[in-house]
Amino acid sequence: MNRPLPRQLLDALAAGPFVRVLVVETRGSAPREAGAGMIVHADAFAGTIGGGTLEWQALGHARDLLAESAPWARRLERIALGPALGQCCGGSVTLLFERFDESARPILEKLAETEAEIFARPLASGAAPALGPAESPSALRKTVVTIEGPVLIAGWVAEPVLRGGPPLWIWGAGHVGRAIVEVLAPIGAFAIRWADIDTGRFPEKTPAGVETVAAADLPLLARHAPAEAHHLIVTRSHELDLALCHALLQRGAASIGLIGSATKRARFARRLAALGHEDAAIASIVCPIGTPALGKHPHAIAIGVAHGLLLRKVAGDPASPRQPAQDPPPEEGQPKETTP
Repeated sequence: MNRPLPRQLLDALAAGPFVRVLVVETRGSAPREAGAGMIVHADAFAGTIGGGTLEWQALGHARDLLAESAPWARRLERIALGPALGQCCGGSVTLLFERFDESARPILEKLAETEAEIFARPLASGAAPALGPAESPSALRKTVVTIEGPVLIAGWVAEPVLRGGPPLWIWGAGHVGRAIVEVLAPIGAFAIRWADIDTGRFPEKTPAGVETVAAADLPLLARHAPAEAHHLIVTRSHELDLALCHALLQRGAASIGLIGSATKRARFARRLAALGHEDAAIASIVCPIGTPALGKHPHAIAIGVAHGLLLRKVAGDPASPRQPAQDPPPEEGQPKETTP
Protein backbone atom coordinates (compact mmCIF):
# COMPACT_ATOMS: atom_id res chain seq x y z
CA MET A 1 0.00 0.00 0.00
CA ASN A 2 1.09 3.60 -0.45
CA ARG A 3 2.48 5.49 2.52
CA PRO A 4 -0.25 7.79 3.92
CA LEU A 5 0.19 11.50 3.19
CA PRO A 6 0.81 12.56 6.84
CA ARG A 7 3.63 10.02 7.08
CA GLN A 8 5.10 11.22 3.78
CA LEU A 9 5.08 14.78 5.15
CA LEU A 10 6.75 13.60 8.36
CA ASP A 11 9.41 11.85 6.27
CA ALA A 12 10.06 15.10 4.40
CA LEU A 13 10.20 17.04 7.67
CA ALA A 14 13.14 14.91 8.79
CA ALA A 15 15.25 16.89 6.29
CA GLY A 16 14.11 20.24 7.69
CA PRO A 17 11.34 22.78 6.99
CA PHE A 18 9.81 22.60 3.52
CA VAL A 19 7.03 23.92 1.33
CA ARG A 20 4.71 21.53 -0.43
CA VAL A 21 3.46 22.75 -3.81
CA LEU A 22 0.19 21.05 -4.76
CA VAL A 23 -1.72 21.26 -8.04
CA VAL A 24 -5.23 21.78 -6.67
CA GLU A 25 -7.14 22.48 -9.89
CA THR A 26 -6.52 22.56 -13.63
CA ARG A 27 -8.52 24.02 -16.50
CA GLY A 28 -7.88 23.32 -20.15
CA SER A 29 -4.45 22.05 -21.15
CA ALA A 30 -2.04 21.79 -18.20
CA PRO A 31 1.36 20.12 -17.65
CA ARG A 32 0.21 17.91 -14.75
CA GLU A 33 -3.03 16.70 -13.24
CA ALA A 34 -4.66 17.85 -10.00
CA GLY A 35 -2.95 16.09 -7.12
CA ALA A 36 0.56 16.35 -8.56
CA GLY A 37 2.99 18.05 -6.25
CA MET A 38 6.53 18.60 -5.10
CA ILE A 39 8.37 19.04 -1.83
CA VAL A 40 10.72 22.04 -1.73
CA HIS A 41 13.50 22.34 0.84
CA ALA A 42 15.96 25.22 0.99
CA ASP A 43 18.58 23.39 -1.07
CA ALA A 44 16.69 20.57 -2.78
CA PHE A 45 13.31 19.51 -4.08
CA ALA A 46 11.52 16.28 -4.99
CA GLY A 47 8.58 15.62 -7.29
CA THR A 48 7.34 17.74 -10.17
CA ILE A 49 4.35 19.83 -11.19
CA GLY A 50 5.69 19.96 -14.77
CA GLY A 51 5.64 22.87 -17.13
CA GLY A 52 9.22 24.18 -17.26
CA THR A 53 8.79 27.89 -16.52
CA LEU A 54 5.77 27.17 -14.33
CA GLU A 55 7.78 24.85 -12.12
CA TRP A 56 10.78 27.19 -12.04
CA GLN A 57 8.59 30.06 -10.84
CA ALA A 58 6.84 27.79 -8.35
CA LEU A 59 10.21 26.82 -6.87
CA GLY A 60 11.00 30.50 -6.35
CA HIS A 61 7.64 31.20 -4.73
CA ALA A 62 8.02 28.13 -2.52
CA ARG A 63 11.41 29.25 -1.25
CA ASP A 64 10.07 32.74 -0.59
CA LEU A 65 7.37 31.17 1.58
CA LEU A 66 9.93 28.89 3.19
CA ALA A 67 11.83 31.95 4.38
CA GLU A 68 8.82 32.98 6.47
CA SER A 69 8.61 31.74 10.04
CA ALA A 70 4.83 31.79 10.47
CA PRO A 71 3.38 28.33 11.22
CA TRP A 72 1.04 26.86 8.61
CA ALA A 73 1.77 29.64 6.11
CA ARG A 74 -0.21 29.11 2.87
CA ARG A 75 -0.71 30.80 -0.49
CA LEU A 76 -3.14 29.93 -3.26
CA GLU A 77 -2.21 31.07 -6.76
CA ARG A 78 -4.17 30.74 -9.99
CA ILE A 79 -1.82 30.89 -12.95
CA ALA A 80 -2.69 31.21 -16.65
CA LEU A 81 -0.39 29.12 -18.84
CA GLY A 82 0.03 31.61 -21.65
CA PRO A 83 2.55 34.02 -23.14
CA ALA A 84 3.37 35.54 -19.75
CA LEU A 85 5.06 32.28 -18.83
CA GLY A 86 6.44 31.67 -22.29
CA GLN A 87 4.17 28.62 -22.58
CA CYS A 88 1.50 27.70 -25.08
CA CYS A 89 -0.60 25.25 -23.05
CA GLY A 90 -3.54 27.64 -23.05
CA GLY A 91 -5.00 26.36 -19.79
CA SER A 92 -4.57 27.35 -16.17
CA VAL A 93 -3.53 25.77 -12.89
CA THR A 94 -4.27 26.53 -9.26
CA LEU A 95 -1.34 25.90 -6.96
CA LEU A 96 -1.35 25.67 -3.18
CA PHE A 97 1.92 26.56 -1.43
CA GLU A 98 1.99 25.25 2.13
CA ARG A 99 4.82 25.56 4.64
CA PHE A 100 5.68 22.79 7.13
CA ASP A 101 8.12 23.01 10.02
CA GLU A 102 8.54 21.36 13.42
CA SER A 103 5.39 23.06 14.73
CA ALA A 104 3.45 20.84 12.29
CA ARG A 105 4.88 17.59 13.65
CA PRO A 106 2.37 16.98 16.53
CA ILE A 107 -0.65 17.38 14.24
CA LEU A 108 0.86 15.28 11.44
CA GLU A 109 1.69 12.55 13.95
CA LYS A 110 -1.86 12.68 15.31
CA LEU A 111 -3.32 12.39 11.81
CA ALA A 112 -1.01 9.45 11.10
CA GLU A 113 -1.93 7.69 14.35
CA THR A 114 -5.68 8.08 13.81
CA GLU A 115 -5.40 6.84 10.21
CA ALA A 116 -7.49 9.75 8.95
CA GLU A 117 -8.85 9.30 5.43
CA ILE A 118 -8.89 13.01 4.51
CA PHE A 119 -6.26 15.72 4.99
CA ALA A 120 -8.34 18.92 5.33
CA ARG A 121 -7.17 22.40 6.31
CA PRO A 122 -8.25 26.04 5.91
CA LEU A 123 -6.67 28.08 3.15
CA ALA A 124 -5.99 30.87 5.62
CA SER A 125 -2.40 31.03 6.87
CA GLY A 126 -1.82 30.15 10.49
CA ALA A 127 -4.77 27.76 10.78
CA ALA A 128 -3.98 24.14 11.64
CA PRO A 129 -5.50 21.19 9.74
CA ALA A 130 -8.64 19.49 10.99
CA LEU A 131 -8.02 16.46 13.18
CA GLY A 132 -11.39 14.99 12.28
CA PRO A 133 -14.61 15.65 10.35
CA ALA A 134 -16.14 17.57 13.27
CA GLU A 135 -13.49 20.28 12.88
CA SER A 136 -14.21 20.93 9.18
CA PRO A 137 -17.15 22.93 7.72
CA SER A 138 -20.38 21.11 6.95
CA ALA A 139 -20.07 21.74 3.20
CA LEU A 140 -16.77 19.89 3.25
CA ARG A 141 -18.06 17.02 5.38
CA LYS A 142 -20.78 16.34 2.81
CA THR A 143 -18.25 16.07 -0.01
CA VAL A 144 -15.10 14.43 1.28
CA VAL A 145 -16.53 10.93 1.21
CA THR A 146 -16.43 11.01 -2.59
CA ILE A 147 -13.21 12.88 -3.38
CA GLU A 148 -10.39 11.23 -5.30
CA GLY A 149 -8.13 14.30 -5.52
CA PRO A 150 -7.79 17.80 -4.06
CA VAL A 151 -10.93 19.93 -3.70
CA LEU A 152 -11.55 23.57 -2.71
CA ILE A 153 -14.72 24.08 -0.66
CA ALA A 154 -15.84 26.87 1.65
CA GLY A 155 -12.37 28.31 2.10
CA TRP A 156 -10.82 24.92 2.79
CA VAL A 157 -8.71 22.47 0.80
CA ALA A 158 -9.04 18.72 1.27
CA GLU A 159 -7.41 15.69 -0.32
CA PRO A 160 -7.40 11.93 0.27
CA VAL A 161 -4.69 10.64 2.57
CA LEU A 162 -4.13 7.57 0.38
CA ARG A 163 -3.96 7.87 -3.37
CA GLY A 164 -2.15 5.37 -5.51
CA GLY A 165 -4.47 3.14 -7.48
CA PRO A 166 -4.59 -0.66 -7.42
CA PRO A 167 -2.11 -2.61 -5.30
CA LEU A 168 1.05 -3.82 -7.01
CA TRP A 169 3.33 -6.26 -5.20
CA ILE A 170 6.91 -6.57 -6.44
CA TRP A 171 8.72 -9.70 -5.28
CA GLY A 172 12.49 -9.30 -5.29
CA ALA A 173 14.85 -6.35 -4.80
CA GLY A 174 17.51 -7.27 -7.33
CA HIS A 175 18.39 -5.25 -10.42
CA VAL A 176 15.05 -5.66 -12.20
CA GLY A 177 12.98 -5.21 -9.05
CA ARG A 178 14.80 -1.98 -8.26
CA ALA A 179 14.39 -0.74 -11.82
CA ILE A 180 10.64 -1.42 -11.80
CA VAL A 181 10.24 0.45 -8.51
CA GLU A 182 12.32 3.38 -9.79
CA VAL A 183 10.19 3.66 -12.92
CA LEU A 184 6.73 3.17 -11.41
CA ALA A 185 6.98 4.77 -7.96
CA PRO A 186 7.22 8.43 -9.09
CA ILE A 187 4.14 8.04 -11.28
CA GLY A 188 1.91 7.11 -8.36
CA ALA A 189 -0.46 4.98 -10.45
CA PHE A 190 -0.15 1.94 -8.19
CA ALA A 191 0.08 1.31 -4.47
CA ILE A 192 3.42 -0.49 -4.41
CA ARG A 193 4.48 -3.04 -1.82
CA TRP A 194 8.01 -4.37 -2.31
CA ALA A 195 9.01 -7.67 -0.70
CA ASP A 196 12.21 -9.66 -0.29
CA ILE A 197 13.71 -12.12 2.17
CA ASP A 198 15.96 -9.67 4.03
CA THR A 199 16.12 -5.92 4.71
CA GLY A 200 19.66 -5.87 3.35
CA ARG A 201 18.31 -6.59 -0.13
CA PHE A 202 16.63 -3.19 -0.37
CA PRO A 203 18.43 0.04 -1.28
CA GLU A 204 19.33 2.41 1.53
CA LYS A 205 16.72 4.89 0.32
CA THR A 206 13.35 3.70 -0.94
CA PRO A 207 11.22 5.93 -3.21
CA ALA A 208 8.47 7.85 -1.44
CA GLY A 209 5.17 6.01 -1.19
CA VAL A 210 6.68 2.52 -1.52
CA GLU A 211 6.20 0.13 1.40
CA THR A 212 8.94 -2.46 1.87
CA VAL A 213 8.52 -5.71 3.74
CA ALA A 214 11.16 -8.32 4.60
CA ALA A 215 9.90 -11.85 5.24
CA ALA A 216 11.88 -15.07 5.51
CA ASP A 217 8.94 -16.96 4.00
CA LEU A 218 7.75 -14.96 0.98
CA PRO A 219 5.27 -17.62 -0.25
CA LEU A 220 3.56 -17.50 3.15
CA LEU A 221 3.33 -13.72 2.84
CA ALA A 222 1.89 -14.11 -0.67
CA ARG A 223 -0.99 -16.14 0.72
CA HIS A 224 -2.08 -13.04 2.64
CA ALA A 225 -1.86 -10.58 -0.27
CA PRO A 226 -5.15 -8.97 -1.33
CA ALA A 227 -6.83 -10.92 -4.09
CA GLU A 228 -7.16 -7.74 -6.20
CA ALA A 229 -3.39 -7.14 -6.22
CA HIS A 230 -1.12 -7.35 -9.25
CA HIS A 231 2.19 -9.17 -8.83
CA LEU A 232 5.62 -9.04 -10.47
CA ILE A 233 7.94 -11.90 -9.47
CA VAL A 234 11.61 -10.99 -10.00
CA THR A 235 13.52 -12.79 -7.24
CA ARG A 236 17.02 -14.25 -7.48
CA SER A 237 15.85 -17.85 -7.06
CA HIS A 238 13.94 -20.02 -9.52
CA GLU A 239 12.67 -22.20 -6.68
CA LEU A 240 11.37 -19.13 -4.85
CA ASP A 241 9.78 -17.87 -8.07
CA LEU A 242 7.98 -21.20 -8.44
CA ALA A 243 6.82 -21.20 -4.82
CA LEU A 244 5.45 -17.67 -5.25
CA CYS A 245 3.59 -18.64 -8.42
CA HIS A 246 2.10 -21.62 -6.59
CA ALA A 247 1.03 -19.50 -3.61
CA LEU A 248 -0.45 -16.71 -5.72
CA LEU A 249 -2.40 -19.11 -7.93
CA GLN A 250 -3.87 -20.60 -4.76
CA ARG A 251 -4.59 -17.17 -3.30
CA GLY A 252 -5.93 -15.49 -6.44
CA ALA A 253 -4.56 -12.34 -8.06
CA ALA A 254 -5.48 -9.65 -10.55
CA SER A 255 -2.38 -10.55 -12.56
CA ILE A 256 0.94 -12.34 -12.15
CA GLY A 257 4.08 -11.43 -14.11
CA LEU A 258 7.20 -13.61 -13.91
CA ILE A 259 10.69 -12.72 -15.08
CA GLY A 260 12.32 -15.37 -17.24
CA SER A 261 12.43 -16.94 -20.65
CA ALA A 262 10.11 -19.05 -22.77
CA THR A 263 12.03 -22.06 -21.48
CA LYS A 264 11.43 -21.07 -17.87
CA ARG A 265 7.75 -20.59 -18.63
CA ALA A 266 7.48 -24.10 -20.08
CA ARG A 267 9.28 -25.66 -17.12
CA PHE A 268 7.13 -23.80 -14.62
CA ALA A 269 3.97 -24.80 -16.48
CA ARG A 270 4.83 -28.48 -16.11
CA ARG A 271 5.73 -28.14 -12.43
CA LEU A 272 2.66 -26.05 -11.59
CA ALA A 273 0.44 -28.59 -13.35
CA ALA A 274 2.01 -31.31 -11.21
CA LEU A 275 1.07 -29.23 -8.17
CA GLY A 276 -2.56 -29.41 -9.24
CA HIS A 277 -3.15 -26.09 -11.02
CA GLU A 278 -5.47 -25.89 -14.02
CA ASP A 279 -4.06 -25.08 -17.45
CA ALA A 280 -6.06 -21.84 -17.67
CA ALA A 281 -4.69 -20.59 -14.36
CA ILE A 282 -1.12 -21.43 -15.35
CA ALA A 283 -1.60 -19.70 -18.72
CA SER A 284 -2.60 -16.50 -16.92
CA ILE A 285 0.98 -16.07 -15.66
CA VAL A 286 2.80 -13.63 -17.92
CA CYS A 287 6.33 -14.84 -18.65
CA PRO A 288 8.52 -13.28 -19.92
CA ILE A 289 7.77 -9.69 -18.90
CA GLY A 290 8.87 -6.57 -20.73
CA THR A 291 8.96 -5.41 -24.35
CA PRO A 292 11.56 -7.13 -26.58
CA ALA A 293 12.19 -4.09 -28.78
CA LEU A 294 13.39 -2.11 -25.78
CA GLY A 295 16.20 -4.52 -24.96
CA LYS A 296 17.24 -6.56 -21.93
CA HIS A 297 18.70 -3.93 -19.62
CA PRO A 298 16.82 -3.98 -16.27
CA HIS A 299 15.49 -0.47 -16.83
CA ALA A 300 14.42 -1.39 -20.38
CA ILE A 301 12.46 -4.31 -18.97
CA ALA A 302 10.99 -2.01 -16.32
CA ILE A 303 9.90 0.53 -18.93
CA GLY A 304 8.19 -2.21 -20.96
CA VAL A 305 6.42 -3.54 -17.87
CA ALA A 306 5.34 -0.05 -16.80
CA HIS A 307 4.09 0.73 -20.31
CA GLY A 308 1.84 -2.32 -20.32
CA LEU A 309 0.52 -1.75 -16.82
CA LEU A 310 -0.23 1.94 -17.39
CA LEU A 311 -1.92 1.42 -20.77
CA ARG A 312 -4.29 -1.14 -19.32
CA LYS A 313 -4.97 0.97 -16.25
CA VAL A 314 -5.86 4.00 -18.38
CA ALA A 315 -8.07 1.82 -20.59
CA GLY A 316 -9.87 0.46 -17.54
CA ASP A 317 -8.78 -3.11 -18.28
CA PRO A 318 -7.23 -5.37 -15.65
CA ALA A 319 -3.63 -4.20 -15.50
CA SER A 320 -1.18 -6.78 -16.73
CA PRO A 321 2.54 -6.88 -17.46
CA ARG A 322 1.81 -8.97 -20.57
CA GLN A 323 4.10 -8.13 -23.48
CA PRO A 324 5.45 -10.13 -26.44
CA ALA A 325 7.90 -12.85 -25.46
CA GLN A 326 11.57 -12.15 -24.91
CA ASP A 327 14.45 -13.69 -23.04
CA PRO A 328 15.44 -11.13 -20.39
CA PRO A 329 18.65 -11.49 -18.40
CA PRO A 330 18.44 -13.80 -15.38
CA GLU A 331 18.15 -12.17 -11.99
CA GLU A 332 21.06 -12.36 -9.58
CA GLY A 333 21.97 -15.96 -8.88
CA GLN A 334 19.85 -17.38 -11.72
CA PRO A 335 21.78 -19.07 -14.55
CA LYS A 336 20.41 -18.40 -18.00
CA GLU A 337 18.29 -21.29 -19.21
CA THR A 338 19.21 -22.77 -22.58
CA THR A 339 17.51 -26.16 -22.61
CA PRO A 340 13.82 -27.12 -22.58
